[in-house]
Amino acid sequence: MDAPTFEIEAGFEGLVAGIDEAGRGPLAGPVVAAAVILNPDCTPAGLRDSKTLPEKRRKELASALWKCARIGVGVASVDEIDQLNILRASLLAMARAAANLPFAPAVAIVDGKIKPQLPCPVYAVVGGDGRSLSIAAASIIAKTTRDRMMKELAREFPQYAWERNKGYAVDEHVEAIARFGVTPHHRRSFAPIHDRLQADELPLC
Repeated sequence: MDAPTFEIEAGFEGLVAGIDEAGRGPLAGPVVAAAVILNPDCTPAGLRDSKTLPEKRRKELASALWKCARIGVGVASVDEIDQLNILRASLLAMARAAANLPFAPAVAIVDGKIKPQLPCPVYAVVGGDGRSLSIAAASIIAKTTRDRMMKELAREFPQYAWERNKGYAVDEHVEAIARFGVTPHHRRSFAPIHDRLQADELPLC
């Protein structure tokens, strides 16, 4: 697979922010987005789509990015996910990430097909985290930030093993829900949680 480049960014004038999110699919926890403006003269080597990188390497790259890039992070809570739906909550997190950048970008490029409403022009790039260095950087920041948040939540609810599964519907998480119930950090609008609550089979934590 080809490595991401600055080719897309080079087609625009001014500062270009790459935006991506992490956490659309899990049963628990927030959705987190990052907006990143890279300095082409100070860009960590090895930036890739966060899903293709081992956890240790993601952390190393995230640490390097925090030192040399301009970064904004945005979060949409579980309550917002349940109220808005996950797509609209993801767009909200992206807008918050862009708003939290230290400089306003001239253009934003976003991974996927959906675009948040921003004060600047926004372009959707399918497969952007594998094509654009800025979006790849955003994917790394979003993923490592959300992973850290889930590890912190795991201290409050250790029986769900969120430090390992990050809230996704893997067997150990689903089994823990069946055994211990639904927490305030579970997404009640998601079918597996909604169905269990509707059936009144599980106690609330």
